[in-house]
Amino acid sequence: MPSAWLLVIQACILIMTSFSISDRLYQVMMWGLGIIALLPIATVIRETILIKWLGRFFIVGAIFFLFLMMLGFEQAWIQITAHSLEIGVYLCATYGLIRYMLADRYSTKDELFAAAAAFTLLAWAFAYAYSICQLLVDHSFMNSAQPHTTQQSWLDILFFSFSLQTATGLSNLLPIHPLVKIIAILQMFVGVMYLAMIVSRLVGLKYIKNANR
Repeated sequence: MPSAWLLVIQACILIMTSFSISDRLYQVMMWGLGIIALLPIATVIRETILIKWLGRFFIVGAIFFLFLMMLGFEQAWIQITAHSLEIGVYLCATYGLIRYMLADRYSTKDELFAAAAAFTLLAWAFAYAYSICQLLVDHSFMNSAQPHTTQQSWLDILFFSFSLQTATGLSNLLPIHPLVKIIAILQMFVGVMYLAMIVSRLVGLKYIKNANR
């Protein structure tokens, strides 16, 4: 089940992110995990010819630029390009997982893993979008815990993304730049629609399965 493996890898990345170490070896390990995370994603991008080839293009490009970052090339444009390609990969994979879930007639464990993986992929994609914003413009966010910080940590950005997508609003970040606000509005809409569409679909499939029994 590639969706389950993807969740495991993302959990490992999340645990590693919590250490917030500035050591070079640590950064290389994080980028390496990012490359590993692309491998199970490649297996779920298979729904249409266009999405399949787009997904492969994004994956190859993202791996290339992540390798450049591992080799020490950390210019802003390289990071922005890598994040943009990763957003493309994650959105293609999300599309593939959603099509897979909507095509099934019965609910299985694989659907549950796919639903969870698609949700985390969306949150990760939006987090990369926010990261691009702050690479382009300083003070894109205001951090209530660290008001003088111009560049927010990846963990804070990811937490902000999940907070918006789940509609909990627990993050200490406040979007300041108009572009960040637009992306945040889009994520809130996507998060609500995802929960309304996918969760109701899974509940309906579970009901059909039990009714047939």
